[in-house]
Amino acid sequence: MAKLYFRHGAMNSGKSTALLQVAHNYEERGQSVILAKPNTDSKGEDAVVSRLGVERPVDLLVAPEDNLRAVFTRLVSERSERTSSRIACLLIDEAQFLTREQVNQAFEIAVLDDVPVLGYGIRTDFQTRGFPGSIRLLEIAHSLEELKTICRCGKKAMFNARKAGGRFIFKGDQVAIDGDAVTYESLCPSCYFKECEKVGADPL
Repeated sequence: MAKLYFRHGAMNSGKSTALLQVAHNYEERGQSVILAKPNTDSKGEDAVVSRLGVERPVDLLVAPEDNLRAVFTRLVSERSERTSSRIACLLIDEAQFLTREQVNQAFEIAVLDDVPVLGYGIRTDFQTRGFPGSIRLLEIAHSLEELKTICRCGKKAMFNARKAGGRFIFKGDQVAIDGDAVTYESLCPSCYFKECEKVGADPL
């Protein structure tokens, strides 16, 4: 039986880079993969974009209303008409933007279709609240792996702090990608608390 994996980490922990490396490793051995990501994350349009400057088009953009298993199965069927190569795995970038139902469907792909599914994403938003997709992945994934990065102080970063106009902000919608001039900085809990205190925000 194949497994559902959730590889998570704060921003700038190299998640997309790791995903692209896994895809390369499979294909270097003559195996086929499918790259997918939710269309909620459109910063790279229809591509997986690494902060190192490497990018690759995705095979599947998943809308919130899509049945992940159904669209995956359809794509596999279309590919089988062109090649006899079996799909070795499904790689999902920005997996936190999946719906809870889509995570259940990813689990079904692994268990019922015997195709490993590797999801890469962050656990929490800029207010330290879990994304629905991440919460469900933490609940049912066979394997959890943390990809680590460091805070500006040198400690392990855990939180994704949001900045607008160079200032940290702690209010707003959970998802702010397009049309919002925001950036993010990965912070350890101590540094996150300090920035909260400066603006009088509740850190948790």
